[in-house]
Amino acid sequence: MSATTHSIHGIDILVIGAGSAGCMAAIAAARASSNNVLLVERYGFFGGTSTQMLDTFYGFFTPGETPKKIVGGLPDLVVNELDNVGEVFLRPNTYGAGTGVNYHPERLKAIWDKMLLEAGVKVLLHTALIDVNVLPDGRYECIFWNKSGFLNVIPQRVIDASGDADFCHLAGFDYEIAGQKEPAQSMTTTFRMANVELDQFEKSGGKKMLAQRMADTSLPLPRKEGSAHAMNIPKCISTVAVKVAGLNALNINELTQAEMEGRRQAFLFETFFRKEVPGYADAKVIGLSHQIGVRETRRVYGEHRLTKDECMAASIPHDSILLCGAPIEDHREGKDGASETHWEYIPQSGIYGVPYGTIVPKTSQTVWVAGRCFSATHDAHASCRSMAQTMAMGTAAGLAAVQSIRTSAAANEMEVRVLREQLHSQGSILEEPTQIARTGQSDWKLNKPYHGVH
Repeated sequence: MSATTHSIHGIDILVIGAGSAGCMAAIAAARASSNNVLLVERYGFFGGTSTQMLDTFYGFFTPGETPKKIVGGLPDLVVNELDNVGEVFLRPNTYGAGTGVNYHPERLKAIWDKMLLEAGVKVLLHTALIDVNVLPDGRYECIFWNKSGFLNVIPQRVIDASGDADFCHLAGFDYEIAGQKEPAQSMTTTFRMANVELDQFEKSGGKKMLAQRMADTSLPLPRKEGSAHAMNIPKCISTVAVKVAGLNALNINELTQAEMEGRRQAFLFETFFRKEVPGYADAKVIGLSHQIGVRETRRVYGEHRLTKDECMAASIPHDSILLCGAPIEDHREGKDGASETHWEYIPQSGIYGVPYGTIVPKTSQTVWVAGRCFSATHDAHASCRSMAQTMAMGTAAGLAAVQSIRTSAAANEMEVRVLREQLHSQGSILEEPTQIARTGQSDWKLNKPYHGVH
C-alpha cells in the first residue's frame, strides 16, 4: 500500500529544526505577527541540544571575574520559566568560559512545549525533511515524512535551524563541510550519574583533584580532561568528557560508528569515576544523551561570514544582531590521537557583535539560517555556537522573516536598522553593556535581572 500524501496550506513562515535556535525563531515570529508559523522537528520533543544532551546555557555572560550579561530579550523568557519552577541556577564554567545557566533538561522539554503553544506556533514532531523543490515562482516546496505519510508545505519564508543545514543542502545553497579545511570538532556523548556524594568529592579536592586523577589514571581514557558538574537533581552530575574525533557526522556509517563509540567511552568513564574518584564509589550512569553531540557539519556561506579576526577585534559592527563573548573552544584531536581542547579568549572588552548577514545564505531572498549552521569560519564558529547565541540568532531570524513579509523585502536586502530597533525593543542587548552582572553569590542562585522581559 502506497504512503498517503498530505499538504499544509497557508504557512507563512516554516522553521525546520526545533533546537534552541529554531524554537526561539518560531516563538519570535509568532509573537511578533499574526502570520502562520509552523515548526517541524524530527524527534519527539523540542529543544535539540538543550534537551537532548546538555543541561547548561552558555553565552549569556562574558568570562572573567567581572562578568557582563550580553544576551537578553526573548531568550530570557526561557530562563524565567525555568526559574519560576525552581529548576535553574548559575554556576561558573570549568574552564572559565563564562557563567553557565544550569537547568533541568527534562523540565525544559515541557517549557519549550508551553512557550511554543502560548505563542501560537503550529508544531509537528516526529517529522523529517526529506526533499526540497524550487518552484518556478521562487518559493520552496518542502517535503517531509512522518507516521501519517508524506507531507508537502510551500511556505512564504523558511528558517533553516536544522543544525546540519539540511534545507540549505537540499535547496542548493552553498556551504562548507567541517573538516574540508580544518579538522572538524569532535563529537561528544554526554552522560549523567546518580548517587554521587558531592560533599565527599569537594572535600577531597573537587575539580582540581578530578583533573589530577584523570591525568594520572592508567585506564585508557580517550580524553584526560573534561567536566563533571552538579545538576538540578540532588546527588546527580552531568559530564562533558567523551570525545569521538575523526568521524563525519554527515556519513551515516561513520555517524553510526560514532554513536557506538560514544557509548563505549561513557561506560569506560563510569569505571574510572567509580574506582578512582572520591564520592563516586556507589554512583552509576543513569542516562546518556539522546544522540551523540555534533558540534559542526555544514556551515552555510552567507551574505557575511564571521571570521576569527572579527572575533578577536572585539568590535561591534552597526549591523550586529547579537553579541558574543565566548572564547574559541575548539574540541579537536591532538597529537598521537589524543583528544584536546584549544582555548583562545577574546581580547579587550571580550565582546564582539555578529552581523545580520551571517544568518542569510548568499543571495537568499526568502531563507534564513539559525544555530550551528550559520555563516562562520571554523574558528569563529567555535566561539559563537553557545546556546545563548543560537537563541539570539533564532530570535533575529524569526523577526527578520516577519519584517520581510510585511515589507516584501528580500532577506539579503532588508533594512537591518529596523530589525535592530525591534530586537532592542524586546530587550535584546546589541551594544556593550555597562552593568556588571551580579553572579558572585556563594550558592550561585539565579538573579532577578532575568525577569526584566515579559
